[in-house]
Amino acid sequence: MTSDRILQTPHGAIDLPAFLPDGTQGVVRAVSADDLEACRVPAVQMNVYHLMQRPGTSTIQAVGGLHRLAGWSRPIFTDSGGFQVYSLIRGNPKAGSITDRGATFRPGGDRKYILTPEKSIQLQFSYGSDMLICLDDCTGPDDPPARQADSVRRTIRWAAECKKTYWRLVEQKRLGEAERPRIMAVIQGGLSPDLRQQCAEALLEIGFDAYGYGGWPLDAGGNLLTEMVGLVRELVPPEFPVHALGVGHPANVAACVAMGYELFDSTMPTRDARHGRLLVFNRDPAAAPLSAAGDWFTYLYPGDDKHVKANTPVSAHCDCPTCARYTLAYLHHLYKINDNLYFRLATVHNLRFMTMLMERLRKNSIQT
Repeated sequence: MTSDRILQTPHGAIDLPAFLPDGTQGVVRAVSADDLEACRVPAVQMNVYHLMQRPGTSTIQAVGGLHRLAGWSRPIFTDSGGFQVYSLIRGNPKAGSITDRGATFRPGGDRKYILTPEKSIQLQFSYGSDMLICLDDCTGPDDPPARQADSVRRTIRWAAECKKTYWRLVEQKRLGEAERPRIMAVIQGGLSPDLRQQCAEALLEIGFDAYGYGGWPLDAGGNLLTEMVGLVRELVPPEFPVHALGVGHPANVAACVAMGYELFDSTMPTRDARHGRLLVFNRDPAAAPLSAAGDWFTYLYPGDDKHVKANTPVSAHCDCPTCARYTLAYLHHLYKINDNLYFRLATVHNLRFMTMLMERLRKNSIQT
């Protein structure tokens, strides 16, 4: 499935390492599929929990799947809804409930949504996803040991049920090796090395195409949990790609690549763009090595008054369509008048920054 740092999927090969922007609800906000292609985005990640609500499963299936819906011909990963178990239900029991059978969400009103391991895989399969992610019981790093142990037990159980449903669907549709979507399991365990090892070993025994770092990857101060993130990579044999789920800060991405991670997704670059924070290389990324310290990039705020007459692109080291055609003064103007074009141009720039970063990291030019 992987060779020479390439992940093969039904909708094409992905050069590794790769960053996937999050199109959580079926769209990478403010940009089109053409924009994503112009930024050389290799794949996007969407979320089954949100998609099953809007636009809804029947709509997705009626138009022929997510690729047709979004006008996107390259690979799509779909997250299982496991993070929503943590972010929505764990912090507010009124928002739903969790049992060994699955999770019940009550996002508001009388309607409820049920996600079981079987249903999560069925939905992702029916959406035409290229990488299905197993439903997992996500935790925070500070959750108590008993809660972490219960999460590992449930995550392993759910992964086994996901794999069983997955193979049943592959066999029903008579999909060959090149045609079948890939499937990823998520390693939980919080800050306990023993639980992380227990979870990884059980999931490896079940067998998946890829594995993910489960749980929030940052501490309370926003710093990467380097020791635990590194341990999880070490627990998975090198032939399998490991996804640093939710990691998108450039310095953290570089640090994780140095540890051996090959897949990343985050809303950070696109969200930052919309809120007036652009990513800029301090030097030509093709000519200088990158360090895990992150001293090779900085943030630029187009709304700052000092940019009102800036007759330069956002970055001299960027080849994105925004930098090729527009001045920083124009982005400042668009930002100040809150025009929708700002959101598009800024997002295009930050996405190209991330794909340029991955191109450079694929050359193994990380100084630790």
